[in-house]
Parts: sequence; structure tokens; C-alpha cells
Amino acid sequence: MITDWFSRRVFNIVHGNNLVYNTCWEDPRLDRVALDLGPDDNLLVITSAGCNALDYALTGINHVYAVDMNPRQNALLELKVAGIRNLEFDDFFGMFGDGRFPGVRDLYEEKLRDNLTPWSRRFWDRRIRFFDNRRKQFYFRGTSGAFARMVLLYTRRVAKLAPQVDALLSADSLDEQRDIYLNEVRERLWSRTMRFAMGRDTTLSMVGVPKAQRRQVETQYDGGIVKFVQDCVDAVFGELSLVDNYFWRVYMTGSYTRECCPEYLKEENFRRLKDGLVDRLSVHTNSVQGFLENHDGEISRYVLLDHMDWLSDRFFPLLESEWQAITDRRADRTRIIWRSGGLRTDFIDRVQVRVKGKSTHIRDMLSYHKELSDELHVKDRVHTYGSFYIADYAA
Repeated sequence: MITDWFSRRVFNIVHGNNLVYNTCWEDPRLDRVALDLGPDDNLLVITSAGCNALDYALTGINHVYAVDMNPRQNALLELKVAGIRNLEFDDFFGMFGDGRFPGVRDLYEEKLRDNLTPWSRRFWDRRIRFFDNRRKQFYFRGTSGAFARMVLLYTRRVAKLAPQVDALLSADSLDEQRDIYLNEVRERLWSRTMRFAMGRDTTLSMVGVPKAQRRQVETQYDGGIVKFVQDCVDAVFGELSLVDNYFWRVYMTGSYTRECCPEYLKEENFRRLKDGLVDRLSVHTNSVQGFLENHDGEISRYVLLDHMDWLSDRFFPLLESEWQAITDRRADRTRIIWRSGGLRTDFIDRVQVRVKGKSTHIRDMLSYHKELSDELHVKDRVHTYGSFYIADYAA
């Protein structure tokens, strides 16, 4: 269909030429519980913005392999790693906490540039100004940041909700927060214009939602994608406290605070990373399959985000090849976590791999922790995924 072709075209243009994620949109506090990490674990995570890769490194596990096909995402993590190694905390927080550092180019050229790989150096040579703009912080850069800025401008200037948004962020209790949202924000936020925008493929592409993922939500969720997004937002502002919800705060304000931020931006954790834990992390521009096929050691933990949704439709053979690579590199006790925009990932049941020359369905090799995943999923501070999965390779 022409609409499917156009949707794929837009998505490929967005993701093939841009920094998409300027911050991670998965809750690592849940992941730590789900992964049950130990000092001997080696973990593979899709890089995204690198926040969570640094979070896992803080647990003291043996090694974190951050893998992403988009070199721009890896360039962002490389910049953070260079900052941890070479900056004082206040300067580091200025860049990645405040999202703004006046005169950043001098700091970059003096302390950061030489610590980047050639590709990342070329990328930041042209874009380090992202951190030095009085009116547009770093967290309004990239496609997800551009989307966040559009929503912020609409909320504050069109819907005229600036006082209410500020009140939400400063609410003293969940009851007060819920009351403000339900009685002063919700109806005005979800106007016909907002509902129309949230149903467009172009809009969804900006925040990393491909056609296959949208189709899952449309077919599995009563009310489709717009109702799904609205229910997610209702849960965030009506059921979960914003006090420590740095995911939504940064897109509502453009910056973190010292109290409400990812773990790597807290001074004590910054020191721990600088003192050696950051050396347990490496960055790789590759697909998950490509990395694993060229990796000698075993990987015992995998964080696959929601990217299997992307492969589940037109790229199913690649999904099977990825699972084959994971199967070939699995350790004695391997655990995998992933998320999905849909309520179910039925496509996993169709995946087949070869073990000792025989074809087998991957579903017969996995043991799911459904009770734990359901318990954690309702606590997710991001709350934009339809489902969450924790699975072990059966012995």
C-alpha cells in the first residue's frame, strides 16, 4: 500500500540521518531488578542515548557492551564517557544535566574531542553547539527532542497550561498531582489537534515508533494508538509520582535537577564511574547480530529495548538471525529482557533457531518470569510500553 511505503520512507529518513534519542526512555530501576545482575555478568544493551548503559555499569558487573546501528547514538555515549573521564562534576552536569553549557566549544576542544573515535569526533565537531543555545537546551535536540519541544510549546503557548504544568512538577503529593492533572490539565491537553497529531505516522516516527509497532498497538489495544498514548499519559500524571520521574521532567522543562536525574548524573555515582567503573563499558556500532557473530566471549544478560517490534514485520528473517546469534553466544544462565509497544509479542513464538543441527522454536527454549515482569511493568515511570518481558534460557 502507498501509505505503508510512505510510512517506511519517513521512518527511514528520520532514523537514517539523525540523532533520535537524546535520553533513554526505559526505566533502569526496573531493569536492575529484572536482570538480577552479578559481578560476573556481561551485558549487551542497545545503546539508545547511553544513560542506561552507564546505569548498568554502576552495578559493578563485569562488562557492559553498548551496541547500536546508529553511530549518532554511540557518539552521544562516547561524549558522556569522555566527560566522565575528563571533566569535573559541575561541568559534566552543566552539559548533561542542565542541557546547556555556555562556551562549550572551548571545553569540548580542550578536554573532550581527543577522547572520541574519528566518526564521533566529526559528528560533535559540527554539533557540539547543541549544548550552547540560550533558548534551546540539548534535550530539545534530536528527533525525540524536537517532538518534546513541539509538545511543550503546544502545552504552554497554545493550550495555555504553563502554570498547571509547573504546579504538576512541584506538587507535594500524588493526590495533589492527580487533582491538578484531572481537573485542570487533561481536557485542555487532549484537544482535537493533539489527538490528530498523535495518530500520524510522521509524529510517531520522531519518537521511534515504526509502522510495525503502531500496527501492533492498533490491533491489540481497544481504541488504537491515540487511546493507548492518552491512557499512558493519564497513568503517568494520575497514578505515578513525578517527584523522581526524570524521564518526563526533562521533556517538560528541558533539563534535570540534581535531585531528579538519571543515576549517572548524581555526583556520588559520577565519582564511582570516574574511579574505574566507566572502564567496564565499551561502545560498538553494529547490529546485535553482527556484534555477537564477531564476539568471542559469552553474554549472560541482554537488554533488547523494543527493537524486536521493528523487525517483527518486514524483517522477520533478521529477527530469527538475531535470536540465532543470541542462542549461539548464551552463557550457562542467560537472561533477556525486552519491551514492546504491543500488549503481546506473539511474533516471538514463530522464531526458529538451530541447536546442534536441529531446528527448534525459541519459545521452547525460554522460561518466562511473568509474575515479576507484570509487577514491575505497572511501576514503570516511563509508562509508554504496552508490555515488558523477562526470560531465561531453559537449562
